[in-house]
Amino acid sequence: MRGRRRTVAGAGTGTVEIELDGNGPAAAAPLSRADTRSRFRIRDLVDESLAGVFARPARTALTTLGTVLGIASLVATLGISRTAGNQIVERFSELAATQVTVTPRSSGGGGGGGEGAMRGTAGALPWDVEDRLDRLNGVVASGAVANVPSPGGIRTVPFIDPTTVSERTLPVFAASPGLLDAVRGNIAAGRWFDIGHVQRQDRVAVIGADIAAELGIIRIDNLPGIFIGDDLFTVIGILDDAPRDRGLTGGIIIPSSAAAARFEVSRPDRVVIETDLGAASLIATQAALALNPNAPESLSVSAPSDPSRTQNQVESDVNQLFLLLGLVSLVVGAIGIANVTLVTVMERTGEIGLRRALGASRRHIAIQFLAESTALGLVGGIIGASAGLLLVVGVAASRDWTPVLDVWLPLAAPVAGALVGLIAGLYPSIRAARMEPVDALRSGT
Repeated sequence: MRGRRRTVAGAGTGTVEIELDGNGPAAAAPLSRADTRSRFRIRDLVDESLAGVFARPARTALTTLGTVLGIASLVATLGISRTAGNQIVERFSELAATQVTVTPRSSGGGGGGGEGAMRGTAGALPWDVEDRLDRLNGVVASGAVANVPSPGGIRTVPFIDPTTVSERTLPVFAASPGLLDAVRGNIAAGRWFDIGHVQRQDRVAVIGADIAAELGIIRIDNLPGIFIGDDLFTVIGILDDAPRDRGLTGGIIIPSSAAAARFEVSRPDRVVIETDLGAASLIATQAALALNPNAPESLSVSAPSDPSRTQNQVESDVNQLFLLLGLVSLVVGAIGIANVTLVTVMERTGEIGLRRALGASRRHIAIQFLAESTALGLVGGIIGASAGLLLVVGVAASRDWTPVLDVWLPLAAPVAGALVGLIAGLYPSIRAARMEPVDALRSGT
């Protein structure tokens, strides 16, 4: 009596038909060519890939860790570079692109006494620059400053001790009340002189922090005094920083009226203007007319050039540096995936041979291992992108920066991880696909 036939599927990769009799299988006959066609569906591919990935969880976790670190490094370095580059650009813009300086075109336009007082006023600068400039739209602060010529020695006692060197030669500056804001100065102790000191011609002084210790002045609540030549000035403040004019911290600053009365300083040497960002070019065209309406052409106005090219270059250099570091980390992760995938192929030689014997084609074997390595890269990319974003936000928060990140980067990072896994799995998958079924079964475990 003829037995019945039973169709057996080979892991979704092919089918054979086995004839059964009463005692068991009697013969195995392959189906027709149309029936033995491999059926490798997407669902089968996903199931087999997930089974291969989670067969060894510890190894999968360690392999994915390499991609996580690579993608996290890439996202973090790009994000931090953009954030840091943005801060560099902002800092550059604040200090360089918002400053306008006005000086007389005539030689020696500064205002000493003697011949300086007799010079014509065609190229002269006034002291009341705040009243003339601060009303212009776009001006944040303005101030005038002049070097005091030959003020005499500086000392803190009314006489010179012959046994010690108590007299020093230090620079002395005459300034208008608005100079402190114009140079973004910072008073460490005391205060800056105001318009009242100027109107009363008070003999007060603000000294730079660089020379305060040399003169032995570390506090001003006891109203210390210094002698500039033979004139006594009361120290009312200590200036410790002036980003737009570092030289002020190494000298003594007195009101313009006191300098005019005692040292014949009639005119300022230069006017410093701080503008809003983007308003420097406009203020540069208006400042000369506001300061000297009768002869604006006699004044020289120095405005910042367009910083966009320099800003772009700085940002580009920082981005390229960190991008290179991120790519190196990503290559390390790709090598890790390739290495583990290759080891997996060697360990699953017997399985590969069995699948080939049951009808799986070379293409199916290659696709399965490619899918496994791509899945590892995708999971690593998702986790790495999340870790990189958290790192960027954390660094920005710790530095009081505004985090800057391209919108496409968090979306592209998982894709990049999957692509890295795909590329890393090319060689191992090709090697697995080239195995002959008999050799694989013979050498497999």
